[in-house]
Amino acid sequence: MTTIPIIPFEAGEKLLDWIALTDAFAQGHMLPKAEIADTFLYRTPDTLLNRAAWIDGLGLAVKSATVFPGNSAKGKPNVNGGVSLYSDIDGTLEAIVDFHLVTKWKTAGDSLLAARRLARPDARRILLVGAGSVARALHAAYSAAFPKATFTVWSRTRASSEALAALLPDVAIADDLEAAVLQAEIIGSATMATEPLIKGAWLQPGQHLDLIGAYRPDMREVDDEALQRARLFVDSFDTTLGHIGEIKIPLETGAITRDHIIADYYDLGAFIRTSDDEITICKNGGGAHLDLMTSRYILDRWRAAE
Repeated sequence: MTTIPIIPFEAGEKLLDWIALTDAFAQGHMLPKAEIADTFLYRTPDTLLNRAAWIDGLGLAVKSATVFPGNSAKGKPNVNGGVSLYSDIDGTLEAIVDFHLVTKWKTAGDSLLAARRLARPDARRILLVGAGSVARALHAAYSAAFPKATFTVWSRTRASSEALAALLPDVAIADDLEAAVLQAEIIGSATMATEPLIKGAWLQPGQHLDLIGAYRPDMREVDDEALQRARLFVDSFDTTLGHIGEIKIPLETGAITRDHIIADYYDLGAFIRTSDDEITICKNGGGAHLDLMTSRYILDRWRAAE
């Protein structure tokens, strides 16, 4: 009987490469469009979220997340889970992959794919807005594609910026967000903001912004002017347009129109910078199809190392 691999975080992460992951994303989007579905189960205050995806030629994945807010008081993580990966040929279980491994690499890799195609290749100054776990992953991802870059972090609380800088000694701390944005060439924003933090009036020619934090219909990280000044892209029309406030709200108010959004990853050929001076924005909405692509990449690397 074939043993089904269970791929843990540390052992799995040692095998992974940020550039190779984004190449896997590009290849995955050349396959037929994914079918995706989310389901929720609740037992107050706890939640079970299942995100499923099926891509013809790549397989099936179900990413299960358990959210137990009371775990913090017990010294345990609030969010746990795993990804079950199934064969596209016969539907058999091929692997179970650590939830946090998939989420980390999917989230940062998603935005890195946009930055590789839209940011100026000579970009050297990167600003991280937010100082949590996503910022740490973005630092690693951006470093792979822009190895000569210097990093600055801004957070609502200086203590969180100092904590990140202690982990990543090459990261400088900014106290003034406007001043930091004015100096940056790439901006990766991963906050829990519900009101825009980054103003379009601050943006400078040639900048690229990756927007990661807003994931609910009431959340935004940039204002209308920022979207209006930029060439705007999304990772997936299906997971952003009607679901995430960053795009949903300005579409509903008429601040932008649908044709202002140039493309998603199913039209990667459109992800190009047309001049050194233009401003580009890509909204990262995630999605189960990217969890599937990430899990398949992880399993391929795991098998290659056996």
